[in-house]
Amino acid sequence: MTIVTGLFLLSNSQLFTPLQYKDLEVKLPTDFDEHDLRKLISKKIHVKKFRYEILLQSLDARYKPDVHWQVRVRVISDEIKGEKYLPEPGLAIPFKKRKQKVVVAGSGPAGFFAGFTLQQAGFEVVIIEKGPKVDRRFRDIVEFETGGSFKPESNYCHGEGGAGTFSDGKLTSRTKGIAPEKKFVFDSYIKAGAPAEIGYLAKPHIGSDILRIVIPNLRKQFEAIGGKMIFDEEVSGLEMKHGKCTAVLTINHGIPCDWLVLAPGHSSYKTYRMMQQHGIQFRSKPFAVGVRVEHPQELINQSQWFSPKLSGIKAAEYKLTHTASNGLPVYSFCMCPGGKVIPSAPADFQNIVNGVSDYARKSPFANSAIVVGTDLNKILGKEAGFHEALAWIEELERKVYHLSGSYKVPGALISGFIARKTTGTIPANSYPFEVFPFDFDQLFPEDMVTALREGLTDFSKKISGFETGLMLGLESKTSSPVQVIRDENRLCSGFENVFIVGEGSGYTGGITSSAVDGVKLGVDLAKRR
Repeated sequence: MTIVTGLFLLSNSQLFTPLQYKDLEVKLPTDFDEHDLRKLISKKIHVKKFRYEILLQSLDARYKPDVHWQVRVRVISDEIKGEKYLPEPGLAIPFKKRKQKVVVAGSGPAGFFAGFTLQQAGFEVVIIEKGPKVDRRFRDIVEFETGGSFKPESNYCHGEGGAGTFSDGKLTSRTKGIAPEKKFVFDSYIKAGAPAEIGYLAKPHIGSDILRIVIPNLRKQFEAIGGKMIFDEEVSGLEMKHGKCTAVLTINHGIPCDWLVLAPGHSSYKTYRMMQQHGIQFRSKPFAVGVRVEHPQELINQSQWFSPKLSGIKAAEYKLTHTASNGLPVYSFCMCPGGKVIPSAPADFQNIVNGVSDYARKSPFANSAIVVGTDLNKILGKEAGFHEALAWIEELERKVYHLSGSYKVPGALISGFIARKTTGTIPANSYPFEVFPFDFDQLFPEDMVTALREGLTDFSKKISGFETGLMLGLESKTSSPVQVIRDENRLCSGFENVFIVGEGSGYTGGITSSAVDGVKLGVDLAKRR
């Protein structure tokens, strides 16, 4: 047997050899290769026979003429005097054959990894997904973008893998204390076909094109250990008895369960309302809305690197923040270098945009959401509840749809918006449908417009040429506007066997934190039952 650990292999005999290790921090050019790294390691620690694994690789672009990789590497050798090397242990998932049936509603990162973990723990797991498998979902999206009809259950938001399937596949997370669960998630992605570099890059991403391969492979792994997935079945109701869910109802099935895990994602407002009708309690929470901006990728490269291209790096990124004079935060979100802007409507007669990138990030455009933190209580003049929060966003999304009665989107030059001038000229862009000139002052409340204008003005000082970019569409799905009331074990308040995880819970954001939320539930439930 051979065990893979990073960039080297250890045989059974070597696992029991008292190898030593030493961690190094090294600086390398942007186009370094394995030969360059090995040569630098040998020079620094004066050993010839060694193995290594990259622990962390991050780009240092603080000094523009000297953009380079900063690499933390672990060197293993019997010639080194240091700590004894032991491979990092994996996540401990307690296994025993169990009779309890678990139904998971939603196949996004949180739902899938909750089900995957629980199946590995010995439960009988069924994952229900209201949309189709990835291959049909992809065909439906291509058909939609080339003149076909919008399909409410098969689009960029809904279907196998959730909204994350058609995204950049960004795996960055600021959540602390999740190392074992995060490694389990990343290792699972790598085993399913994701690039191995996601295990050590400071800003890992899989790419939308590779995710279309990874997600079905994960499903096959889940099914190979006994898990079951049901597609094209929306959860329409729950059978409840004395604070317990006894069955999950769909149009065609009634599926008995001992445990229910809800993972609706942040766009399934219909599911939110169904849950609320069954007594699951929510509260409104802060969220953000705004627009997506797009620039030529070379403009961003030039500003960030002082060069239109750098060998060894795909495309430059940015992260921007500003606090407006009225106190509202303005910031970039989900920046997609070398990507495109997509129509990401969650339902009929609603119109929003999002950004995606493939793994190579070769598109000539860079895009990012620029959003404003929203004080809904101030906008409504009262304390916003569950229904008010959902209705406010839906009304805004419908307003954008009815501007054209289609999935065309409003657009404006950033410079024109800052100067309060609507231009009739829309530059070349990546959006698959028409972008029409629009005055964004007419879309958002006054305080939000003020903050957005101030933020874009500030960002134009930080990135050269930023004001020449295009702002387009409505970006309204940065996070859920509501948060479920759950305990520390993710159990919904007032229920004995109903759990909620992921972005739909209002406690996580992004692929990694959502997947980890599902894993943590799986491990916790396995330990307690």
